[in-house]
Amino acid sequence: QVQVVESGGGLVQAGGSLRLSCTASGLTFDDYALGWFRQAPGKEREGVSCINPIGDSTYYKDSVKGRFTISRDDAKNTLYLQMNSLKPEDTAMYYCAAAPTCRWSTWRQISNYNYWGRGTQVTVSS
Repeated sequence: QVQVVESGGGLVQAGGSLRLSCTASGLTFDDYALGWFRQAPGKEREGVSCINPIGDSTYYKDSVKGRFTISRDDAKNTLYLQMNSLKPEDTAMYYCAAAPTCRWSTWRQISNYNYWGRGTQVTVSS
């Protein structure tokens, strides 16, 4: 059974930093592309970033480019999202998800991902 678990969320002031982590079990971790999504209250879930197997390519939502960095440690079966210069508009539940691959045309699509975690809350105060 595949389990995906996020951690690292919390309350931070605007301009601060957080690092989210995601572990996955029950699958061959390094065979999968991994993505981060977020969903704010009353809004649709949106893609934040995606990283392909062995980290050879990454994608980011425009509004987080230069502030967020996605990375993976396949030896630890762990995905990370380093979030710097956080803004109140980054407040959301953040989800980790696994997919066969990330492509420019599909990485933002929820249907691209097979497995999802339950999320970790990030709240940025102004």
